[in-house]
Amino acid sequence: WRSSATCKPWQSGRFLPRSWERHQRPSLEGINTTAGQGQQVGTQEKQVLEDLETPLARRETETLFQEQPQTGNQYLEDALLRSYLKTHLPPKVLEEVNQDLERFGNRLLTKIKPLGWECELNPPVFRQYDAWGQRVDHIVTCSAWRRMKEIAAEEGLIAEAYERRYSNWSRLHQAVKLYLFSSFSGGFNCPLAMTDGAAKVIESLGIPGSLKNAFDHLTSRDPKKFWTSGQWMTERRGGSDVANGTETVARKQPDGTYRLYGFKWFTSAADSDVTLTLARVADAEGQVKQGSSGLSLFFLKVRDEAGKLNGIQVQRLKDKLGTRQMATAELWLDGAKAELISAEGRGVASISNMLNITRIHNVIGAVASMRRMISLSREYARRRVAFGKLLKDHPLHVQTIAGMEVQTRGAFLLLMEIVRLLGLAETNVASEQDQLLLRLLIPVAKLYTGKQASAVVVEAMESFGGQGYMEDTGLPVIVRDTLVLSIWEGTTNILSLDVLRSLTKSQGQVMAAFFSTVQKKLELASSTAKLEPAVKQMQDAVSSLAQFLQAAGSKGAVTMELAARDFSYSLARIYADLKLNQHCLRNGDGTNCLHSVFRWCKQELCPAATALENSSYEAEEALGDSALVYEGSPACGSRL
Repeated sequence: WRSSATCKPWQSGRFLPRSWERHQRPSLEGINTTAGQGQQVGTQEKQVLEDLETPLARRETETLFQEQPQTGNQYLEDALLRSYLKTHLPPKVLEEVNQDLERFGNRLLTKIKPLGWECELNPPVFRQYDAWGQRVDHIVTCSAWRRMKEIAAEEGLIAEAYERRYSNWSRLHQAVKLYLFSSFSGGFNCPLAMTDGAAKVIESLGIPGSLKNAFDHLTSRDPKKFWTSGQWMTERRGGSDVANGTETVARKQPDGTYRLYGFKWFTSAADSDVTLTLARVADAEGQVKQGSSGLSLFFLKVRDEAGKLNGIQVQRLKDKLGTRQMATAELWLDGAKAELISAEGRGVASISNMLNITRIHNVIGAVASMRRMISLSREYARRRVAFGKLLKDHPLHVQTIAGMEVQTRGAFLLLMEIVRLLGLAETNVASEQDQLLLRLLIPVAKLYTGKQASAVVVEAMESFGGQGYMEDTGLPVIVRDTLVLSIWEGTTNILSLDVLRSLTKSQGQVMAAFFSTVQKKLELASSTAKLEPAVKQMQDAVSSLAQFLQAAGSKGAVTMELAARDFSYSLARIYADLKLNQHCLRNGDGTNCLHSVFRWCKQELCPAATALENSSYEAEEALGDSALVYEGSPACGSRL
């Protein structure tokens, strides 16, 4: 980053080496302004070149000669979102939702966006002791973070899904608002994910009397009543293996409540009002049952009526790569008062509803981050001049952005399909096939969009050149916050194995639902001549997927485990392709729709089939992989 040339920036207004100014200062004649097939250089670039002609000593200030990309109302500028709503929502619902989203888009731009940046600049601080040495364990959050909580309530970002004003479309309305909110939320989308999940768990339990007050607070539109929830599952052993990693013990009290004792190693949104957590109930002898069948689900308030922590000690805040706006902590539970809300030993099954919701929120965050970065990238391309013309007039640059755009469109339509199905399930109008499809698509979409988002936001950051690497542009914040999405709520491999479990537990019914849905929709698409080449590619991919399942299934469990990731990618790409085709049909075969479909089909739609043909899932391959990875490792006894 440093130049070896001598440079004294504060003498005589100089910012460059004297030798550079004397011999290498560019002139208007010295720059090729005819690059790009004779296109004229814009006014902005001419001004830049004229400024360079001005002696450096005569300039009052030094500025970067690039314009900041400016975006407007994110709802009005999202053509795909608007067209989707137009072709899916009933007219009356569309009218009201459209008005709400346009209003919300303006609020995001003028009020919420500045608050989000303030949250980034003022992360939470942990104050363990007061001035007199008394332990207080106080997590201090900024005023912008607290204002975000009020706005979340005012906008009904949780309430919308549970009031069901629009019946089965209410969940989709909520998801769209969260999608617009996510990139401007200053990290507050994370506690909202867990709050939504907690409300879903309580609703799935029939909203028992003891939890009615909590449910009302979690789904309130009143900022003074609105609660957020945490989700305390990860312990010292870490990871997704809660069955073997959960050590927290619950001891029953004479009044029927429980006291929890244990260490929670990673608790997101530690400043929340309530939480759900897993623990093992101790019997009369103090013994606990191991494994998943020994886990039960508990509800607890973080603070008591006097405002003191409920048998909780905060050890420290986690120093994370991203999502720094949100307090994530290590907590000791030392007799925390809690209520058992699941049947004893049914904690994992009971909390699955929460995991489904938080995984959908993960997809929302992934698609939102992709959309935000592309919106900024395309606007920057309209302003930035390089090599004699705007970036938008360089075909290679636009080709790169178009590749990101197509990935984002596929991810967005996959998200909309999941929340549509969830809305049907929540209003008891989902068919058995809909429910099976939802079970399969949630982990598929979560794992795939998490990886998509990481790739897209890094590529988009590169499209800004060096400016993309500058902290004060806000672009690195989006990148850092996006990278967690392939980790939180299950890594790619963990969720790939969850996809396989859905096949096993349903005895293959989820795949039957998948194939049935895809074939039925393909028959409709095949009647459109313009889509015929894309439909043919997709039919080939579906056929390859069916052949893969038959062949891999006959080889045993190891083969399917090795193929789990590629298999999940295949499901995601094929189903997203289906939704892109359907979107074309609903929108009259528009040029952009068709181009999106054909571009999507240029990637390998069924990588699992190709890898199986290449013997990538054989036991010998696995042994070779292990030898390759650990060559030279102390574990193998090797020496340098």
